[in-house]
Formats: sequence, C-alpha cells, structure tokens
Amino acid sequence: MRRRPLHHLVLTLGLSALLTVSSAQDSASPYWRDAWRGWHFYEDPAADEKPAAPLAPLASPQPPAKPKTARAPELDEFERLQKTLEEYRNVAIIRPTEANVRRYMELEAKVVNQASNFADVARRVAWSTPELDPTLQGRPVNAKALEVFEETQRTDRSRTVAQLGKDHVLFFFYRSDCPYCHAFAPVLEAFQGRHGIQVVAISIDGGPMPGFPSARRDNGIATALQVSQVPAVFLAQPFTGQITPIGFGVLSESQLLERISIISSPEGVAMLPSATRQLALP
Repeated sequence: MRRRPLHHLVLTLGLSALLTVSSAQDSASPYWRDAWRGWHFYEDPAADEKPAAPLAPLASPQPPAKPKTARAPELDEFERLQKTLEEYRNVAIIRPTEANVRRYMELEAKVVNQASNFADVARRVAWSTPELDPTLQGRPVNAKALEVFEETQRTDRSRTVAQLGKDHVLFFFYRSDCPYCHAFAPVLEAFQGRHGIQVVAISIDGGPMPGFPSARRDNGIATALQVSQVPAVFLAQPFTGQITPIGFGVLSESQLLERISIISSPEGVAMLPSATRQLALP
C-alpha cells in the first residue's frame, strides 16, 4: 500500500476545515459580507421567508340576546279561526254550493256566539266598575238622568254667560227686511233679560228692529267682520276689542248658551284662535 506524504495529508485536512467554516458563515453572515459574490445593494429574501400575517381585528362584543316573551296561545287560536273563516267565505263566494255556504255559515255563527259571550262579560265588568261604564261618562242615555244633566248644564252655562256679561256684549247684525232676523230678535231679547248679557243690535240697512229701539246703524264694522249673512251674532269685549263669531242664522236659547260657553273657554279659544278678531270698538 502506497502512503501519501505527510504534507499532503495536512493540506487535505486544512482545506476541509476551511470549507466547513465557510459553509457555516454562508448561513449566518449577510450576503454583503460575501466578497466572492460581488457587491449587491439589495437581495430578495429566500423563498421560504413569508411576511408576518396582519393581526385580525378585535371582534366587537355582541349584545346579549333579549329573552323572547311568551306568546299567549289564545292569539294563535284567534289567528287560525280568523284565517279559516276568511278561507271558508272566499271558497263559498267563488263556489257557492250548499255545502260550502253551510260550512261558512256554521263557522260564522260560532264566531258571533263567541263575540256575544265577550259582550256579556264586558257589560258585567262595566256595571261593577264605574270608571269603565260608558253610560256614566259624558251625556247620559237614561231619559230621567238626561233631564238632570241638561238642567245642570244649563245652570252652569247661564252662570258663565252672566259672568261674561260684566265686560262682554253680544253684537246682533240684522237687516230690517230679513224675516229670519225678525224671528230671531225675540229670542235675543229674552236671552238678554234672562242671562244678564247686553245685546247690541246693529242694522246693516239702517232700518229698525222691534224689541231693540236703540239699534245702531252700521258704521263699517260689518264689513270689517265680513258679515255676509244675517242674522249674525258675535261675542265682543269692548275694553280689549276682541270679537268672536257665535253663529249665523236663527239660533235657540240653548244653542246660544252652549256656543258662548264653549267659545269663551280657554279650550274653545285654543281650538280656533284665528276666529277671534281684534278691532278698535267705539
């Protein structure tokens, strides 16, 4: 066996160690330190180097689910009955055979009977609960109670008109050739004496009116108030110049009481504020 010289063995071992160190440096050192590769301003990263994934946005907190309210089974039953009744009716209309019409009428009778039972229970509840009894709210339906109600209402309204009579008057616009004005004049004359509010008669044509010897001739106020029909009655407050129409045509005493009471109340003024005029009265 031929032996290699000692210096040849040392040279071989040294070259192997150098290659090993160079390989380690290749994996650890940046590329710009490798002079043998030349000069590089930039080098793309290795294919296996992936950019970091962006952070996922934080999920917004979900509001707690609202608990479902229990649905009354009667509602489902009512909806089914209503739908069935409508379907039976539609079928009977399109195909009005005896069987279809009878089926619809039988179900309708059942529904009417159920509604009648409800009405009976509702009346019993109203009888035992005064605040739910419609016969005790507003205008009574019983004849005797209606008499008492109307008399009480009449007294209250008469008191209101008498209170207004302290600083209010009624303007009565008429024409001497108007038969309705002549029929209405006695009503106003009696109203003035009974309820204590002065009636000022104003003649549009300058003619007289029985019962009102001190009637005034129109000085243009009828035009200012746009009186286009007679007889006409206005509630006036001379001190402030406020004038509000009461009505046109022949009115009864009860109508006068009702209208004056409503128009003079704060609620009545708020209903139609544009009806009140502001004029300089003599």
